[in-house]
Amino acid sequence: MFILLQVICVLLMVRNKGLQGSHVLNSSNAVVGNVYEAASNTKEYFSLKQENDILANENAILRNLLKTNYNIIPLTVYEKLDTLYKQQYSYMSAKVVNSSVNKRRNYLTLNIGSGQGIRHDMAVMSSQGIVGIVTDASNSFCSVMSILHKDVRVNCQLKKDGSYGPLIWDGKDYRYCLLTDIPTHSKIKRGDTVITSELSGIFPEGIMVGVVDTFERRQNEAFFTVKVKLGADLKKVNHVYVIKNKFKGERDSLEKAAQKQIDD
Repeated sequence: MFILLQVICVLLMVRNKGLQGSHVLNSSNAVVGNVYEAASNTKEYFSLKQENDILANENAILRNLLKTNYNIIPLTVYEKLDTLYKQQYSYMSAKVVNSSVNKRRNYLTLNIGSGQGIRHDMAVMSSQGIVGIVTDASNSFCSVMSILHKDVRVNCQLKKDGSYGPLIWDGKDYRYCLLTDIPTHSKIKRGDTVITSELSGIFPEGIMVGVVDTFERRQNEAFFTVKVKLGADLKKVNHVYVIKNKFKGERDSLEKAAQKQIDD
């Protein structure tokens, strides 16, 4: 009976155009607004996976349009020298379904494979930096040898100075790699950007690798060894891009033929 009387009182106050009625309406609106906001936040949280997938696909499309993916091929056309842009690199988004960082030979597994055109020796990167190189592919998945692998060598360079050398992992901290064989006359500063070099033959030139943390000239060595803090956190990497070099097969064939002539 008490609750019924309370409900009647509230209804009378709501119908009243006075101060009490306005207070009740404002309070109810605030409660309903908070409920709607909580429901919206919950719905938004559960849709993050779909939003991330959409963003990853959009980024792959945008990367395919970058000017750096195209080579300028000079063509002599009678009276004048013309140029033609031909795409060299294309990008495909993928998701990491398994990875490791605490072994001497670390790998990642991606959710795309040969059925999507993935092949051996394709480069893999995230939006923060390089990740690794494809080693094997099944129809729906592929295995990627992480840059945190004792056998990986990726030619990289100092963005400002231009000096280059192989990037390796010493097996210690997953956040750092070593850039070796950097000439002692190179102008290096802490915080300098390290990017991929065209000499890698797999990664496009100019992809972010990391920044210089420290550098030293070790005993009995004529070069600097640079400690590089990686741009990509391989312990948290989720969405990546697989890079296809459309000229790689042609380049590899030519270099093998040249090496065979040298050996003969």
